[in-house]
Amino acid sequence: MEVQTALTCVFFSLLLCSGDAQDSAPDSVLNCCKGDVLFLLDSSGSVASYEFYHMRDFLSELLLPFSLGPDQVRVGLLQVGSEPHLEFGFDTYDSQKGLQEALKRTRQLKGDTNTVDALLMAQDQVLKQGVPGGARPDLPRVLVWLTDGVDPGAVQEPMARLREEGVAVLVVSTGHGNYQVLRDVVSPPAEEHLFFVDIDDISIISEDLRNAIIEIIRAKRLQVKSVTTNSALLEWRPMLAGTGYYDIQFGPIRTEGAGGPGGSGTSPGTGMEPFKRITRPGDASSAQLIGLHPDTTYKVLLTPKANLEFLNTLTATFTTQPVNPPQPEVQTLSTVTVSESTTNSVRVSWGPLQPNLIQGYQIEYSALPTGQLRVISVSNLQNSTVLPNLYPDSQYLVTVSAKHFSGKERAMSVKACTQEVLPALSDLQLTTVGNESVQLRWKGSADGLRGYWVTWELGHSQRSTLYLPPNLLSTTLNHVPPSARVCVSPVYRTTRGEGLCCTA
Repeated sequence: MEVQTALTCVFFSLLLCSGDAQDSAPDSVLNCCKGDVLFLLDSSGSVASYEFYHMRDFLSELLLPFSLGPDQVRVGLLQVGSEPHLEFGFDTYDSQKGLQEALKRTRQLKGDTNTVDALLMAQDQVLKQGVPGGARPDLPRVLVWLTDGVDPGAVQEPMARLREEGVAVLVVSTGHGNYQVLRDVVSPPAEEHLFFVDIDDISIISEDLRNAIIEIIRAKRLQVKSVTTNSALLEWRPMLAGTGYYDIQFGPIRTEGAGGPGGSGTSPGTGMEPFKRITRPGDASSAQLIGLHPDTTYKVLLTPKANLEFLNTLTATFTTQPVNPPQPEVQTLSTVTVSESTTNSVRVSWGPLQPNLIQGYQIEYSALPTGQLRVISVSNLQNSTVLPNLYPDSQYLVTVSAKHFSGKERAMSVKACTQEVLPALSDLQLTTVGNESVQLRWKGSADGLRGYWVTWELGHSQRSTLYLPPNLLSTTLNHVPPSARVCVSPVYRTTRGEGLCCTA
């Protein structure tokens, strides 16, 4: 009896530990998603060992909350060096333990930053669907590129092909790389998919990057379809493999201005209408909800019940149809975009043009957070205009309003950013001061300057780099081979400016 009791206590403790481990993961992550995520990790010599292992630990933290497996999230890791190396593919790990151990074993490749060849290998992983080791058909695919931003190469074309094939591209840059190149390769919206961060502070973007990935690969596990005035159909992806059962609760929730008897419905116990409960067997994947009120917002909770496994409760909300549904409103303004950004101007465009409904357009814009408001009015035949005389390296809030002939007005807003002023380096001088040693001197502008990148050749297609603070205008390099090319470039907040090169 004592042995049986002890075994029972151990088994119960294991169940509690399993539940706690699952509960520790954020609700938005656990069992949330289904898709394939490939990480492109810059492992070249331009990345210091300190930076590389920070990025590797960042990946471990970023991925830890995800549920892995053939029916959930799959992860691959491709390293960038002189020769790209597939560290592991999508079908390698289906548990966090295996994935975390693999990340700890990952070592830096060094060598050149051959991102273009790595992208060709990445295309084999994410574009060849339905083949062993490739991405899964009809599921979202994500490429996350972690780079120091130095010499990204001609990546625009291979990245464009990935986006055209439906792959979402996200970028994390720990240096001051070419901002325009990185902005061009990410999937829109760039402000949600492009991250610039110092390597020491990279953990602060974990939640934002994870949420961006979740928004792309979130699995629609519980869907509400065929909504009428008094019924709705629930559908979900099976999670119990025929065992256990599904517990379903549904009822009206409080909404402003909802009509019908359930228009100001409440959750259970508030005195209006309690939630109803139905169950479905473990092999079911749908349920019909009946007896609903018209024009009422409902909440549904679906809890998979299994003997030994903890699974999250899934929720969904929906609104039943009114008895006399209103006519849909004509969309007279559905898109507002920004392009052709310079240091002092941007072009804003909108659509669709509907001159039979629209009297004219008004564009309001001001620098954030408290800039002066300016207003431009254009005709109903114009779908774009240039906003001039803007401040460089600034963010603006732009609002386009469509003035209807009927007196109504529809408006949409978008944020626009002007380019940073990037003064070029001038008067680079190189002087030999000893055997394989040279002294560099140059002139630079202090406006907005963050530092200088110094690059020189070491021979055999190898290069070395040095980052200097903005107050230094000279340095001495040792072990510089004869006829080596030495370059100095100014570094600004968003990118590197135009530099100068000399031959030793």
